[in-house]
Amino acid sequence: MRSSSSRRTLFSIVVALMMSVWTSSANAQQMAQGFELERLYTSAPGASWFVMDSLDMHGGLGGAASMIVSYARNPLRVSDGTQHLTVVSDAAFLELGCAATYDRFRLYASFASPLTVQGNSGTVGGYTFTAPSVDPSSAPDAAFHARVGFDARIVGDHASSFRMGLGAQFWIPGGSPGSLRENYLSDGPPSDSLGAYNAMARVLFAGDIGLLTYAGHLGFHLRPLDDSPTPESPRGSEGLFGAAAGVKVSPWAGQRVRLVLGPEVFGTTALRSFLGAHTTGIEALATVRIEGTSDDAPQLRFRVGAGGGLDPHFGAPESRVVLGIELFEFSSN
Repeated sequence: MRSSSSRRTLFSIVVALMMSVWTSSANAQQMAQGFELERLYTSAPGASWFVMDSLDMHGGLGGAASMIVSYARNPLRVSDGTQHLTVVSDAAFLELGCAATYDRFRLYASFASPLTVQGNSGTVGGYTFTAPSVDPSSAPDAAFHARVGFDARIVGDHASSFRMGLGAQFWIPGGSPGSLRENYLSDGPPSDSLGAYNAMARVLFAGDIGLLTYAGHLGFHLRPLDDSPTPESPRGSEGLFGAAAGVKVSPWAGQRVRLVLGPEVFGTTALRSFLGAHTTGIEALATVRIEGTSDDAPQLRFRVGAGGGLDPHFGAPESRVVLGIELFEFSSN
């Protein structure tokens, strides 16, 4: 009898220990929250580059309309050194925008919609990640992000060797709050705080020297969301940096059309861990654009960019392809 009682006691202890271990393990697994993953912060319609701004507004009342389609491969990969998980493997977006210009000023708005966001579920570093799943038939909203912005050239004219300006942008989220965040499309649901609204301010510079054209920016991204220490998640507000340079060629004699070839390099870094290895993402795009150069009629601009993450962390994808088309006009009056 004592032997049977001892076995029952031992069995109870083992079960209790197993339940304790299982409970501790379950408690250790935290559900990672989604956030706005995309860090291709496009420039205003009519700004020439994908991310930088040529600051070439001039003349009387003018404007631009644009369409950009982008695809990123593996923009969110998390690892604890042993386990590796591609949380977001494919992300494609459509962005439509319009702008009005006058003299050295530009006011614009754009709307972005997800075409597809797909990935994988799993557990890494004590965090459980849920795969996003978005396609045209199940997108949370037709336009999940609305953006308004204003740019002004402060120094130089539209074709000078050095020009400098200031720009500000404000994003307003839309759609179903829960599905936006869990699909890595937003930092959170709309609220009375800045938690779901992002703002950005940039110092812009650009210039043209002979056949060379260049542009760049430094900026601040107000982003209150801080999911530290969740791997590869936002760490609050960010610093922005980037530069572009290209060569202008006129391959068609007598035609007011030019070809511009050159790279854009851009990135973001969390200010709380400035230029940290896992809080900084840097990308490069090799770009080609064909554009009209006349001031007496609406002009077309076709753009293609391909590249990827130089330091593929913090939302910088392994590879990215971007296509754009613009219709723009600068009045000579």
